[in-house]
Amino acid sequence: MNLKEAFSGVENYFSPKIIGEVNDQFIKVAKIKGQDLPWHNHENEDELFYIVEGELLMEIENETKFSMKKGDLFVVKKGINHRISSTDECLIMLVESKTTEHTGKVISKITKSIEEQTY
Repeated sequence: MNLKEAFSGVENYFSPKIIGEVNDQFIKVAKIKGQDLPWHNHENEDELFYIVEGELLMEIENETKFSMKKGDLFVVKKGINHRISSTDECLIMLVESKTTEHTGKVISKITKSIEEQTY
């Protein structure tokens, strides 16, 4: 599989697609643009972000805000309230447990079920 080619199947922003599995983890790709993702956390799971193209703004509630660029990797630890956004289109890869809910317990207009994330 070519990682960049995997993005051709992603039609909407903030709508991750599962492209593979490793043990109990999903590997997902997503396109990010705008500020539609709500503050949320994953109570029991860490979440890995890898920037494939573009620039992503990562916000950790009450702590910090920083830009991630192509090649950067960051792990949001379980229970940490966070959100992401991007001014221009950004391509990201996520690695997260199969039990990870897209926007945690927060339901919004962009929240996707696992079925909706299937490539």
